[in-house]
Amino acid sequence: MALDAHLDELAEKHRALDRKIDEEQGRPTADAFKIAELKRRKLHLKDEIERLRHGVPH
Repeated sequence: MALDAHLDELAEKHRALDRKIDEEQGRPTADAFKIAELKRRKLHLKDEIERLRHGVPH
């Protein structure tokens, strides 16, 4: 059950990063470096979620 809670937490962080990316891209003076960093963090979370779901070690 703890794994499910952790996966839910990671999924929420992933969605939050998605919202931040959308927000930044919607600005007239969007910061490309900030967007790239947010996307890297989002991808890292996605990879971690997949590892945990499929039992692949770090």
